Amino acid sequence: MIIIMLRLVLLLLAIWLLGKVLRRSAQQLTPAPAATAPLVERIDAILPQTQCGQCGHAGCHPYAEALAKGEDSINRCPPGGEAGIRKLAALLQRDYLPFAPDAPPQKPKAVALIDERTCIGCTLCIQACPVDAILGSAKQMHTVLADECTGCELCLAPCPVDCISMRPVGEGAGDWRWGYPVIAIQPVKSGTRP
Repeated sequence: MIIIMLRLVLLLLAIWLLGKVLRRSAQQLTPAPAATAPLVERIDAILPQTQCGQCGHAGCHPYAEALAKGEDSINRCPPGGEAGIRKLAALLQRDYLPFAPDAPPQKPKAVALIDERTCIGCTLCIQACPVDAILGSAKQMHTVLADECTGCELCLAPCPVDCISMRPVGEGAGDWRWGYPVIAIQPVKSGTRP
């Protein structure tokens, strides 16, 4: 009886050790979180998220899906610029390509500006904006949230009175903003001075 109990205890101890070894080896084999992210999500993170459709797709995510499947070229996103093409080429391990000849020309960053004296409040621009950067209601004045506007120009075509124009974003002192974070914040111990 004691021999059977001893064998049972040894068997349970062996099972416990085997489980521990298997768990540890599984943890070592688990890839890093960045490597497990689906390719489409990593491509989408590189794209500018303007949802402008200039690439020929309904937005950045459909373009990312087409790139992941190899169905489209990396050089079709004007808002992403050459830096975007280079990042996509590195991620997808493809050669850098200049902008496609049939792609829309690359333009400087701009935001929409609504002439509030001319606006009739039709809400067509609000419906066209893919990032909800336009505020207003029917038969009321509309305005653009400049910080949210991606410059996709999708609001221009539906406006029946042509009261929307694109204003280039300057790099002057009035338009410049600090990048975030600017500096690393260091904790200060009480009673000491830096």
